[in-house]
Amino acid sequence: MKLSTIIIFCFLILGVSSQNWRTFLREAGQGAKDMMRAYSDMREANYKNSDKYFHARGNYEAAQRGPGGVWAAEVISDARENSQRVTDLFKHGDSGHGAEDSRADQFANEWGRSGKDPNHFRPNGLPDKY
Repeated sequence: MKLSTIIIFCFLILGVSSQNWRTFLREAGQGAKDMMRAYSDMREANYKNSDKYFHARGNYEAAQRGPGGVWAAEVISDARENSQRVTDLFKHGDSGHGAEDSRADQFANEWGRSGKDPNHFRPNGLPDKY
């Protein structure tokens, strides 16, 4: 099912007004941009042991947008972890390789979405730019 169909279905079920739809969608779009910026920064920084910080930061910033941002952060985080799980299966078989790292990523994602300080995961020496 396409993502847009799912969104519309959820709105119909919840009885959200058109004004709330626009607000929710704007928040979701802004939250998605926050997530992409955190991912881009993580790739640019290429800093050892910083991925949990960027997970938490992206989710934190997206969640600050409101319910739409929280939703976008959750969908993007879950999709990333699920796709990584499938990729790991092809690379390593059913050995469970990466499962612990995936759980740690999800913990950082939830930490950020809940409004907790992402700097909890910030590694020493990561440039102030991030």
